[in-house]
Amino acid sequence: MTFGQKLRAQRDKLSLTRIQVARACDVVESTVINWETDRHLPKLYPLQMKALCDLLEITLEDLALWMR
Repeated sequence: MTFGQKLRAQRDKLSLTRIQVARACDVVESTVINWETDRHLPKLYPLQMKALCDLLEITLEDLALWMR
C-alpha cells in the first residue's frame, strides 16, 4: 500500500474527516487530499508529525514506515 492508501485507510477506520486531519497538522484540506492521492508526501514539522500520529493513533515509527 502507498502512503496515501494507508493514511486514508487509517482515517476511515477511525471515522475521521480530511478536515480533522488538516486541522491537526495545521494544513488545508486540499493538502490532505494530495497526500491521500499520492500527489505529495507530507512535509511536516516535528510537532505536526506528532499531532498526526496522535490523531491517527499510530507511532512515529509507523509514520516513517508509511513514508518509505
